[in-house]
Amino acid sequence: MAATHLTGPVLVIGTGLLGASVGLGLSRLGIPVLLSDTSPTAQQVAQDIGAGTVFDPASSPEPALVVVAAPPDVTAGVVSRALREHPTATVVDIASVKTSILRALETDPELGHGELSRYVGTHPMAGREKSGPAAARGELFTAMPWVICAHPGTGEHSVRTAEALAIDLGATVHRMDAGEHDAAVALVSHFPQIASSLLASRLLNAPAHALGLAGNGLRDTTRIAASDPRLWIQILSHNAPELVGILHGLREDLNRLISTLEDPAAPGALLDLAELMGEGNAGQARIPGKHGAPPQAFAVVTVIVDDRPGQIAQLLADVADIGVNLEDLRMEHSSGHKVGMVEVSVLPGRSQELMEALTERSWKVVQ
Repeated sequence: MAATHLTGPVLVIGTGLLGASVGLGLSRLGIPVLLSDTSPTAQQVAQDIGAGTVFDPASSPEPALVVVAAPPDVTAGVVSRALREHPTATVVDIASVKTSILRALETDPELGHGELSRYVGTHPMAGREKSGPAAARGELFTAMPWVICAHPGTGEHSVRTAEALAIDLGATVHRMDAGEHDAAVALVSHFPQIASSLLASRLLNAPAHALGLAGNGLRDTTRIAASDPRLWIQILSHNAPELVGILHGLREDLNRLISTLEDPAAPGALLDLAELMGEGNAGQARIPGKHGAPPQAFAVVTVIVDDRPGQIAQLLADVADIGVNLEDLRMEHSSGHKVGMVEVSVLPGRSQELMEALTERSWKVVQ
């Protein structure tokens, strides 16, 4: 059994994607996990995939930690009930918003004096477009940020327990207060979701022949538009104050762009377009690179692969055998052709070596 910081038992309330992934990750470390969900089906599926065992109030041991993995609109109520029903347990939630939940708990008349000291708001910055326990992965949180939002009354033991949860699941701990968290995720998570969904909505009435020309640019920018709308309705409404300012800024940029494109031959129009694109370049360059390190330019080696089973796996095996570390990977299928292109990102100093070695192994490398 791997070394852990938690001892358990851990009760996970809510066995959707995140809750079941927490259960899977902890169970693989040998930490006892108990599962609870209002949906008997979701609860049973989570148990069947090995995320833990179903919680029985009459016979299950008292949890040392309760993880509330419920939708934002019910999280505060579930946390409040957990604090009252498990008087010795630390209770954390993993919802995507923090301020509205904390405010609801601070004004909850059912919570007794001092009970809120055992609550810690947290947020693992991880997820998938798929939902439900069947989509859960024990490694979902590996190397991902996990924000700990302790409030002024949080007890030190509960803070350490919340951090231990993140560490045991392989995440990197970040500490913020609730307001800082909500402002940050509005910009780096919630706003991108809105932008992706708005872009994808423009495709509803697009002719099929136009969509047939789509490449990775459109796929990349609309990927998260496939996310569960029921969850995002709650997230966006709970973090509306932080999002409104960002959207006002976007509206100003759009109005500026529209005005420029309405008369692209006007004096200064091309300069304005160049400035807009340059601002995008500069913003994109600020996004941290691998493992949160500063961004780094990688060399891209493009390989043409046949569209048949096992080709991608063989290419990755060959890259590993050559001894070059893979920094990133993109795949694009050529419409109408039985081939695809795989873009392998590596450190610039290793690109020529990789190209030559792959060519020797009969791969078609694009110069």
